[in-house]
Amino acid sequence: MRTPDLFDLSQPPSSQPQTASRRTSKSAEAFRTISEVAGDLEVPQHVLRFWESKFPQIKPLKRAGGRRYYRPDDVALLRRIRQCLYDQGYTIKGVQKLLREGALKAEARSVPPLPRPATTRVAKPEGLRQILLELRDELVALRQTLARRG
Repeated sequence: MRTPDLFDLSQPPSSQPQTASRRTSKSAEAFRTISEVAGDLEVPQHVLRFWESKFPQIKPLKRAGGRRYYRPDDVALLRRIRQCLYDQGYTIKGVQKLLREGALKAEARSVPPLPRPATTRVAKPEGLRQILLELRDELVALRQTLARRG
């Protein structure tokens, strides 16, 4: 009897054995490793480590060897930070300001989506041309007004 080869790619994925971590799901209260959180949020692990340096509110538990374990509140806050940065167009400084002001809570589900402020908003490329044309028109009108007064 032949034992299945874990690296045999000729078999369909459904017939390949699954690892124990994929078979069992963790409870909502369980701590998560950096690889689990990175996979859930669809960001690389180095991004999570970078966010830890920029947002002191993120404090994963570190075990021997520096292995990180994220609490459910940390994961919720990371999810909210990711939403602000990637979906709503905030900058790092903008999210830091929101955290200082208490606008972001660790409970990501209970916090409604935030408005996109003009100071930290990233313009979409397709609308950028129109914005620049309108800005140019305003500047030309301002220059004409100043020239008449001067």
